[in-house]
Amino acid sequence: MATRPFDIDGSPIFVAEGIFAAEIVAECRRQGVLAGAYVLRRPRGATFLRRLARDLAEQRKAPRVLLRRGVALLRAEPAVLRRQTGLGAEAARAGQVLRGVAALLSGHPRQS
Repeated sequence: MATRPFDIDGSPIFVAEGIFAAEIVAECRRQGVLAGAYVLRRPRGATFLRRLARDLAEQRKAPRVLLRRGVALLRAEPAVLRRQTGLGAEAARAGQVLRGVAALLSGHPRQS
């Protein structure tokens, strides 16, 4: 895995998103810059259908491959969620995450 330094001096918050964002939770906590860490918890079926529709529309691969891949990701999702929460992220719905970030930006962090 590659590493790259970045400077957050002067920034009220920074947001790391994506499947690997939970990998930096412990280090951010250790450095005192962690205000919150979330992993999106969405209905698995809806995620499967959204992903499949997007991939079919973009013709990323053959439909059969996309369907197999989608089912595999659907089955793996609980393990991904467990791993990310194990790394320190809080499982939350999108609305909860947006409200939490808005509170941080307003200077009124939510109480956990």
